[in-house]
Amino acid sequence: EMESKVSEGGLNVTLTIRLLMHGKEVGSIIGKKGETVKKMREESGARINISEGNCPERIVTITGPTDAIFKAFAMIAYKFEEDITNSMSNSTATSKPPVTLRLVVPASQCGSLIGKGGSKIKEIRESTGAQVQVAGDMLPNSTERAVTISGTPDAIIQCVKQICVVMLESPPKGATIPYRPKPASTPVIFAGGQAYTIQGQYAIPHPDQLTKLHQLAMQQTPFTPLGQTTPAFPGRSLGSVTGKQRSSITLPLPALTMFPCICPGLDASPPASTHELTIPNDLIGCIIGRQGTKINEIRQMSGAQIKIANATEGSSERQITITGTPANISLAQYLINARLTSEVTGMGAL
Repeated sequence: EMESKVSEGGLNVTLTIRLLMHGKEVGSIIGKKGETVKKMREESGARINISEGNCPERIVTITGPTDAIFKAFAMIAYKFEEDITNSMSNSTATSKPPVTLRLVVPASQCGSLIGKGGSKIKEIRESTGAQVQVAGDMLPNSTERAVTISGTPDAIIQCVKQICVVMLESPPKGATIPYRPKPASTPVIFAGGQAYTIQGQYAIPHPDQLTKLHQLAMQQTPFTPLGQTTPAFPGRSLGSVTGKQRSSITLPLPALTMFPCICPGLDASPPASTHELTIPNDLIGCIIGRQGTKINEIRQMSGAQIKIANATEGSSERQITITGTPANISLAQYLINARLTSEVTGMGAL
């Protein structure tokens, strides 16, 4: 009944559906020289726009009359199934994973989609055979939620039709702040006073502002070369720790001997190693940040694994273990040092 309502033209209005995709999925939709997306646009009659930017996630916006949107969705779902089939021919997996799409839906419409006591979403699952999950939390800095649909292409198409009906019958309430994926935080290496980002096997000179920030940090921060020990931070006594003269306490910035250009063909990922630091208990909070925000930021930016040991009774210090390539470890140390220095000297966050 719902489908006939949509296809008879009663609800055949212009609609916009937003999809959240990973870079690999976007590449599959675009195709070689943009041929796949061009064909999808021509055959479906829908407008298909892909958000710009070097982001791990991209937004694919599909706009058009409902029938054009369903055609575009069908083409995307079948393309993803083809990708799964192709990837399975090279693997030992025996069970075929379902096709999965993530819609981005204004949070104000999610209630109608779930229905009273989950009745609507249950009905959609049962009538289409697709799995539907509505995320509990909103996507960062937005008023939208992700709705994940998985199943066979046919089940997904039926499911999208029913979701469109719900969205048309229950328009969003109030203003919607759309979700915009953040750019990928690629590792940044500083060498010879210039900032470089690592992309694949190349080191690309980075925009001026990062280089300036680094130079500023170098002027304001009492960094010491690797291996030298210094007393604790200026203007701050670390009590008994200072007496031990451990270089790990001051987290000296290692001499970053990254080559300004990593030549193609060279192995840009040396074997992982581990580095340990000891941090006074009362400074650990500024590294972890509220609900782990700072430490996660450092992990993401440096690409290193960072583990903070639990506090041990009677000890005034915490152990931090950093694992990764020498470049990852250097960057993680630099970022931790920057956090500590800004805390101790009141410089403010770098």
